[in-house]
Amino acid sequence: MLNRRQFVPVAAAGSAMLLDSLSAKATNSPNDRIRIGVIGPGSRGQELIRQFLHLPGNEIAAVADIYEPRYAQVDKLVGRSVPHYKDYRELLARTDLDAIVISTPVSLHAEHAQAAVRSGRPVYCEKALAFTAGECRDQVKTAEAGGHVFQMGFEYRYAAWVQEGVRRIQAGHIGEPTHVYAYWHRNNDWRRPVPSPDPDKKLEHLINWRLYRETSGGLLTELGSHHIDIANWVFDEPPARVTGTTSIVRWQDGRTVGDNVQAIFSYSKGRRMVFSSITDNAEMGNQLWVYGTEGTVQFTIEDATFYYEPKKPKAAPAGAEVVERGITTGASYSPRGEMPYRGEGERLSTPNAEDPTLACCRSFLDCVRNGKKPVADVRIGYHSAIATVIGNQALYEEKSYAIPGLT
Repeated sequence: MLNRRQFVPVAAAGSAMLLDSLSAKATNSPNDRIRIGVIGPGSRGQELIRQFLHLPGNEIAAVADIYEPRYAQVDKLVGRSVPHYKDYRELLARTDLDAIVISTPVSLHAEHAQAAVRSGRPVYCEKALAFTAGECRDQVKTAEAGGHVFQMGFEYRYAAWVQEGVRRIQAGHIGEPTHVYAYWHRNNDWRRPVPSPDPDKKLEHLINWRLYRETSGGLLTELGSHHIDIANWVFDEPPARVTGTTSIVRWQDGRTVGDNVQAIFSYSKGRRMVFSSITDNAEMGNQLWVYGTEGTVQFTIEDATFYYEPKKPKAAPAGAEVVERGITTGASYSPRGEMPYRGEGERLSTPNAEDPTLACCRSFLDCVRNGKKPVADVRIGYHSAIATVIGNQALYEEKSYAIPGLT
């Protein structure tokens, strides 16, 4: 089996968009051209490249990956031969790069991102920030000491409908938010095809790194980190504790991460975030619900919809009889209000919203050009990543653990 330092890119992703306020920031000026080096041009890395190609004023100048077929894939995507390196340190040794994009397996994020920061360039790092608790802390320390732009790949932070939805939540539109229920349900094995022959399983572990605990945080990290970040945003604080469980119930194929996950994160004032991910039924898909005392918000990868609590009927006096649908019952057994609401709700209108990853890439270029602080900075990355690191410990041991904060 390959060790951690032998791995490089691929990653999962979601979708979201940016408010149009950033759209005028890019420029075509040759003097303002940002030359980008990409460490890890796998599936997610190539998606980032694809989106950068839609934006003016930047150039994919070099890539690094230990898996050589990526070079031809990048050349085809970009439309020309892009300088490539098997050793990311050779890429960082170049003096003509203005920014570095990290899209390698999460187990390598700390190594690659810290080296990129120390090279003196702005960094775009895909989630999660790091793989271990110590690496999470080191990432923050290194990024803040470096003094350069450090942006996390949390595209939902840039989604127009999520931004507006969270703004309304924090303005009190659904009363006091008390619970977040998040789902990322699929009906597939989460496995990628591997070229054959592969007698020693090196390609298997290189390409399907998400399926093995040595290199992956599993469903909680690769998918749940997005939802944890939104819950942190809604509650305006990170979680303090986590408990959960996981197992392999369907895909008995040699993987060592669970094919289903259930986790509960505890916030102050008794508030909770519940995350569920399964891989044998896609009914719920990818969505997040914020429940408040006066209403509910449903976020999906395309929109947000508000639902409001109905006015409470006057309580029947003790001992009174209630007739519901022709059936007489005691007041305490009244089924009124127990059926789920099936109305349309109030869907947010967010015109001019753009693709998520495009939004993140546009914002990163704007921050690099203008020295702005990213919306999703390294501390935001820490609070989501440390929750998944400790969360995975809780899942596999089926215990409850405190989540360390930043001092």
